[in-house]
Amino acid sequence: MPVSKLPHHHHHHSEKHFGRTLALRDVIVGLSDGLTVPFALAAGLSGAVHNNSIIITAGLAEIIAGTISMGLGGYLAGQTEIDYYAGEEKREAKEVIEIPQEEEREVKEVLAAYGISSHLQTQVAQELAQDHTKWVDFMMRFELGLEKPDPKQAYSSALRIGLAYAAGGMVPLSAYFFCATPLEGLKISAFITIICLLVFGYWKAYLTEQNRLKGSLMMALTGILASGAAFGMAKLINH
Repeated sequence: MPVSKLPHHHHHHSEKHFGRTLALRDVIVGLSDGLTVPFALAAGLSGAVHNNSIIITAGLAEIIAGTISMGLGGYLAGQTEIDYYAGEEKREAKEVIEIPQEEEREVKEVLAAYGISSHLQTQVAQELAQDHTKWVDFMMRFELGLEKPDPKQAYSSALRIGLAYAAGGMVPLSAYFFCATPLEGLKISAFITIICLLVFGYWKAYLTEQNRLKGSLMMALTGILASGAAFGMAKLINH
């Protein structure tokens, strides 16, 4: 009886862990691009124009376009995972009916990799063969290493990435609303954006269990290099 309950418990634990990982990935993707791309654009324009309204207008347009583009990318990525899982699930469902002996052998191979005895391998394979739905679920998880995606995953990813991008993008642009000149706005924008990049880089490294100092500095360096290149290019063109 305890053995029969084990897959059910594992199912819920895995789904929650998978969902948290996916949500974290979406926020990281959206925020990292949102903080760096609009920052680079604003910096570049600061070296080319003398009016904050132009920078604000262009920045808002870029944030809107970027939010839609990033959101659409997240939706397509999420939908691709859903479609891929559905295709593999359909193939496995067909195989357990048409070539059950081969599928039972694959079940035993999976269990053997965990050090399960030959006798228990056979018993588990025979038990699974009594229920094709659970059999297919087992093959999807342990042979293919696939978690069943949430049907709403594509929409959720699009929303998370898009909102994270928009939130990140408003950080460097916000300074230009309160400053008199583009260069003054750039100084304040650079200060607050670099601080945010350092904090975000640290947070990202902490959540992904990487080196926190390295993650923090690398994220800030990325933003600095992108904005510096854009500013320098704008100055060079308008020289």
